[in-house]
Amino acid sequence: MLQLLNLSKDFAGTPLFTSISWHLKKGERVALVGENGAGKSTLMKIIAGIAEPSSGELQFARGARASYLPQDGLVTTGHSLFHEARTALGELLAMEEELHRIGQDLAHVPHDSPEHDQLLTRYGELQEQFRHGGGYTMEAEIGTVLKGLGFAQSDWHRDCGEFSGGWQMRIALARLLLQKPDVLLLDEPTNHLDIEARNWLEEYLCNYPGSVILVSHDRFFMDSVCSRIAEVWNHTMADYHCNYSRYLIQREERVAALRDAKRRQDEEVEKTEDFIRRFRYQANKASLVQSRIKQLEKVERIVLPPERKRIRFQFPEAPKSGKSVVELKGLTRSFGAHTVLDRITLTIEKGERVALVGHNGAGKSTLMAVLAGGEFQGGDRIMGHNVSKDYFAQDQANVLEQSRSAYDELYADAPYDMVPRLRDILGAFLFSGDDIHKKVSVLSGGERNRLALAKMLLRPSNLLLMDEPTNHLDLNSKEVLLDALKSFDGTVVFVSHDRYFVNALATRVVEVDGGNVENYFGDYEYYLAKKEGDARPRAAVESPAEGGIKASASSALSVPVPLPPLNKDVRLKDREEEKRRKREEQTRQKRVGDVESQIAGVEKELADLETEMNGAGFFDDPERGLQAGERHVALNGRLKELYEEWEALS
Repeated sequence: MLQLLNLSKDFAGTPLFTSISWHLKKGERVALVGENGAGKSTLMKIIAGIAEPSSGELQFARGARASYLPQDGLVTTGHSLFHEARTALGELLAMEEELHRIGQDLAHVPHDSPEHDQLLTRYGELQEQFRHGGGYTMEAEIGTVLKGLGFAQSDWHRDCGEFSGGWQMRIALARLLLQKPDVLLLDEPTNHLDIEARNWLEEYLCNYPGSVILVSHDRFFMDSVCSRIAEVWNHTMADYHCNYSRYLIQREERVAALRDAKRRQDEEVEKTEDFIRRFRYQANKASLVQSRIKQLEKVERIVLPPERKRIRFQFPEAPKSGKSVVELKGLTRSFGAHTVLDRITLTIEKGERVALVGHNGAGKSTLMAVLAGGEFQGGDRIMGHNVSKDYFAQDQANVLEQSRSAYDELYADAPYDMVPRLRDILGAFLFSGDDIHKKVSVLSGGERNRLALAKMLLRPSNLLLMDEPTNHLDLNSKEVLLDALKSFDGTVVFVSHDRYFVNALATRVVEVDGGNVENYFGDYEYYLAKKEGDARPRAAVESPAEGGIKASASSALSVPVPLPPLNKDVRLKDREEEKRRKREEQTRQKRVGDVESQIAGVEKELADLETEMNGAGFFDDPERGLQAGERHVALNGRLKELYEEWEALS
């Protein structure tokens, strides 16, 4: 599908990568990994034809094409969402227009005319191409992609210019997926997606007919989608035919082997150089010395790249708080006539690590702001004894003072006794040397997030409220943040769209949906299992204060999961709700079957009609040809309606 031959790229004489030779097979899904600045995005731009290599060449399979989705910066306006998505199918739209035009011509051209036969032949060929390309299902395909990426059907007729930056990138992603290029190049495609949209995209890419190359900081996403890892490292590219988790192990083994080879080589070189020094001026050893010198000249020195920089930090020791940290009773939060939280009741206890989940706009950030002390319209918010909180808002990195340096931004909020430690804290977050004097305005997204996280170390607190702390952090930084939060001895409430991060940290999941909240006392996999109706227990549940979840293979098979500490009324309500959902699911499944039967019937009727229309002499009778054309249009319209209903039900 794609081959790179001795590809090199440098900037102002500094090599980014050198003499890369690499190939991509059809249907492969590859994750491109490496440190920030290693050249991942540049390599993708070269493959997409946006940037030029310094040397070397690319070879695509005949007729193959590549399309690229950058991290951000794409803005669309002037068309409705559905129209904009539809333009991605330009080839099919052109066929549809030509079919319509030929159909009109056939109704008027005399059947005994030579032109009539030519038009009929062209119509048959074009119709087959249109069907093979998915022309009769393209409207349903557009709906599937838009719905999967989180757009409601009410959004379809909105102007694209009304959508914010994150939704603009979803529009660009939808267009790219609908184009179905042979090589799909995705640079951080999950950055602007919630968990539901990530799950859908993951499944879509797993079934994608072409090849996929992606860059992502979502470990769970890469594990699920990619079966091959290509690492840009040390100016070259190394291949690992495995998922990301396995790659981490294999990479460590490879680096260890490289260090060992480097050590042995250094020992041999040192011995040779020592021999040359000792016998350089002895005439009877001259030939041996010259031989050793030539040996040294031929040695390809192993170069070890510098160790990867990592954030290293721990949150300050948390002051002791009461058992109940914060309690909401019948709380309501509205924006005008729109009620986001409707008389919710929620208790957060000491030591819990609570993940708030739900689709975009469900109210996760609103609930987080209320917990942090934001206003509300009704009900009660009761803060526990001796609770001191620290709040990392979703846009925390953007509210930093742009004109300050990184050091001054920290200094402005630091207590007097913390001032001597500011440089150490900045160093722990990879701000070293002159970096501490960089203006906030020139920092990257990842650097701003790291600086905002560094500010949370200035004062000890026992309740951390963190809304999307992992945004713009690379995989290593996420791992270190995860370790720091795991070792934090206070209480954590957080929102994250990184499923690996949520699953590794959460001891309880709170789903925000439809103005209400629902508790799942377990990690993210437990939450998914309960949502999918999986009755098999996967873990025993402890009290939150004792650490939340401890998995046991034997107990998971033999010991039922204890019910969470809910009262009888709540349990009864849960059972009734589960019965209602089962009834709705049975009704939905029955309707899906009915619709699928109707689709099969209409498709058979359409195929029979097309066979009849393609028969010799069919259009000899103009009236019959006109009626058949109208019937063809009506059947396609009905098929479109059925596919839309099927898609909505699915």
